[in-house]
Amino acid sequence: MTDSTNAVFSCADVHIWVGEKEVVKGVDLTVMPGEIHAIMGPNGSGKSTLANGLMGHPLYTVEGRLTLAGEDVSALSADEKARKGMFLAFQYPVAIPGVTVASFLRAAVSARRGAEVPIRDFRKELLARMADLDMDTAFAGRYLNDGFSGGEKKRVEILQMLMLQPRFALLDETDSGLDIDALKVVSKGINAASTPEVGMVLVTHYQRLLNYVRPHVVHVFMDGRIVRSGGPELALELEERGYDWLEPAAAAGGA
Repeated sequence: MTDSTNAVFSCADVHIWVGEKEVVKGVDLTVMPGEIHAIMGPNGSGKSTLANGLMGHPLYTVEGRLTLAGEDVSALSADEKARKGMFLAFQYPVAIPGVTVASFLRAAVSARRGAEVPIRDFRKELLARMADLDMDTAFAGRYLNDGFSGGEKKRVEILQMLMLQPRFALLDETDSGLDIDALKVVSKGINAASTPEVGMVLVTHYQRLLNYVRPHVVHVFMDGRIVRSGGPELALELEERGYDWLEPAAAAGGA
């Protein structure tokens, strides 16, 4: 097991319930600075529940110990975790009519940094990050995700990550619904955010995202557990063989 002393993020024996149903059934994960982990698995395996539960979804019951940069954040709410440098990109970002992208981001960035960001500095930074993602500057004045296409919503999620500069980022199926051009742009943003100080977990069904964002570790998630871990070659094996060959490991309760 990886020594978690200097980990950006770690969790131990995490169980997550949605209502009365236990969906995540004991997960240990350690992400070191500069590492990208990919979590792959079939539909209904609990991948998105894990990501949302770790971030602090208010309707989920979470048991287990979570640490962020050595600090125990198990009992913190989602907004408290975000202020400390944790970030979640949603699989299905919600629209917020009446709140512009720029207003939302300035409020979020100010909360993350603990001080009001001057408008001139914020605008300069925002325009630079939008250029990185090939985004029309007109998006800054549009209501957040209101009427956005799937690809536009995902670009805004990555824009948030670039602006917030988290220590640890969870990206929940950011590649879903993207055409190849949008996937390349989003991947460019993910790679730009992946610095030696940052840790990331990418939740995905498919290998294609990992053609552009190369993970250090790949985990297979089935029936609420990590049943196999390996290097980038494991993702290629899953692409070729599917998940059926790992069902005995899942039935046995994991790796």
